[in-house]
Amino acid sequence: MSLAEEIKAKGLESGFDLVGITDAGPIDNEQFKFFTDWLALGYAGRMNYMRENLEKRTNPAKLLENAQSVICVGLNYTPSLDRGTRAEGQKTRDETGHLPSSRPMGRVANYAQYEDYHVFIKKGLSKLVDFISSLACGNHKFKICVDSVPLAERSLAARAGLGFIGKNHTLINPGLGPQIFLGEIITSVKLQTDEPIAESCSNCNKCIEACPTGALRTDGQFDANKCISYLTIEYKGQTPADLAEKTGDRLFGCDECVLACPYQENAPVCKNQQFKYYNDRARVDLGRILNLTEADFDAEFADSPINRLGLDRLKRNAHICLVNATRREI
Repeated sequence: MSLAEEIKAKGLESGFDLVGITDAGPIDNEQFKFFTDWLALGYAGRMNYMRENLEKRTNPAKLLENAQSVICVGLNYTPSLDRGTRAEGQKTRDETGHLPSSRPMGRVANYAQYEDYHVFIKKGLSKLVDFISSLACGNHKFKICVDSVPLAERSLAARAGLGFIGKNHTLINPGLGPQIFLGEIITSVKLQTDEPIAESCSNCNKCIEACPTGALRTDGQFDANKCISYLTIEYKGQTPADLAEKTGDRLFGCDECVLACPYQENAPVCKNQQFKYYNDRARVDLGRILNLTEADFDAEFADSPINRLGLDRLKRNAHICLVNATRREI
C-alpha cells in the first residue's frame, strides 16, 4: 500500500467520509476567472475578506513553503432526522411553505444543528497529520485549513476527486449529496494524486428554481447579496424589506438549494457518532431568542456555528421571522 493509500485509509478510519489528494498548484484558469468575475460584479456583498489574499486563496503553495500536495477531506452532515422532517413538512406546510406551530419558531440550517465543525474537523486533521508524520521520511511541513483559512477549497476538493461543483455552488458528491463539510492539509510531502470525477448537474435546475430570492442566477452566477444564508449569517446591516419578507421563518441560514438537489434525495445520514448533533436546534422558539441575555446566549451556543453570529444579529433575525409569522396570520 502506498503512502497516499495509507493516508486515505486512515482518514476514512478516523471518521471522514471522503479523502482525496491533489497537487499544491493553483486552481485552474476557468475557476480563477469565475471567482474574479464574481468579485468584480459585486456578488460577494460585504464579504470584503473574500477580496483579500487572492493569490493565497487560489494557490495552496502560497500558504506553505515547499508545498507539494493537498489532502482534502469531506464530512457528511445530513442530519439523521432530515428526510423524516422534510417528508412531514411536505405534508403539513401551508400555502406559504411554512410549518404551523403553536409558538412562532425559527428554522436553523442543518449544518448549524451540529457542534462547531471548524473545531471538530481541525481535531481530526491534526490526528491525520500525526499519522502522516509517523510514516513520512524527512522533516515535512503541514498546514491545516478549515474554511476560515483563505483557500478555494471546493475547487481543490473537486480536483482531488471528492465531487463536482454544482449549480448551487456547493461541492456535490454523487453518493453523499451536497451536505458536506470540507477540510484540507497542505503538506510538503509529495503524494500520488487522485483524478476528478466525471459528473455534473447536466440539465437539472432544481436548486435554481428552489432559491427563495433568486440568489442562484440563471446565468450561473451566485449573488450573495440576495442569499438568505448570507443575509442571516454574514450580513451585519438591516436586511432590505423585500428580502426580509422572503426570509420567512429562516432564523439562521437556508437549506433550500441543497435539499432540492436530486443527489440529496437518497443521501445517507451522518454516520460519525463523535460529531455532536443537537436535535433541539432544528427549530428554535423565537420569543425565547428575543429574551436571551448575553450570558444565556454564550452558554447555549458556545460550541455552535451560531455563536459567531452574535446575539444582536440573532435577535435581528428572530424579529424578522416574527414579523413574517404575524404577516402569515393576517
